[in-house]
Amino acid sequence: MKYDQLRAFEAIVLTGTFRQAAERLNKSQSAVSHSISQLEDELGLILFSRENYRPTLTAEGEVFFREASRVIGQMQALQATAARLRAREEAELRIAVTATLPLEHVLPALEQIGAAYPATHIRLSTEVMGGPIARLMEGNSDLTIATLDGVPVDQVEAVRLAEVTIRPVASPCFAQKLGTGVQPVSAMQSIPQIVVAGTGGPDADQSRDLLPGGRKWTVSDFMAKRQVLLSGQGWGGMPEHLVSADIESGALATLDVEGFSPRRSEIYMMRRRDAAPGPVASALWDKLSTDLR
Repeated sequence: MKYDQLRAFEAIVLTGTFRQAAERLNKSQSAVSHSISQLEDELGLILFSRENYRPTLTAEGEVFFREASRVIGQMQALQATAARLRAREEAELRIAVTATLPLEHVLPALEQIGAAYPATHIRLSTEVMGGPIARLMEGNSDLTIATLDGVPVDQVEAVRLAEVTIRPVASPCFAQKLGTGVQPVSAMQSIPQIVVAGTGGPDADQSRDLLPGGRKWTVSDFMAKRQVLLSGQGWGGMPEHLVSADIESGALATLDVEGFSPRRSEIYMMRRRDAAPGPVASALWDKLSTDLR
């Protein structure tokens, strides 16, 4: 029994097909099928029923999967430990952060890590919508801080870091034209809703908190969105910390839109289970985890 066989077995269960498992593992479908055939021959068990379009676990396969998942987790932890023992400080630490996060949640920890590891270049990128998790899963960030929306939770380790409130706002003149009370969807559909383009690829644009059937303007980032809202060109949801001063000064007003009450969004820091963190990434993870206690 080999570790690669167990990983192929797990990938089929989690993705539902041999083809998708092969894509996840960056292997050919025939190689994945061969691994499972070898594993079944060695065990003397039939792990999957092939009678339907999608492979389904047999009763024996379900029991074996529970134990295999535990062993895979232990192997990944062991590999990460070995990597940390032989690792040197990273030349670069890449951190992808959702643009909705107040950076004061991470800047003190980054200051300490930067002082402790001065040879490591810290690269901090702010991303929108699916951008942070895309950077993590494609191997272009060592640590990601974002919501769990669209996250393959079986592939990442996650720790809750903060909570952010998204609040609908518009310019005071705009709000006065709408009047007081709850604004029905029908009254808002002809008014542009300002949204920020996602940075996670063609399928990562905003899908939550969109007014059904409404007009939409898309901008590149939250600073551009704030400027459009201040100019009275439309309305939209903004992270509260980015507009609290505008609301307090009266430059922006909060809106009460049907189905769009202020939303609390939980933010997590995440790292991949199958990628061993270097010493600097581990130190930052431990520091942020400690600060939460």
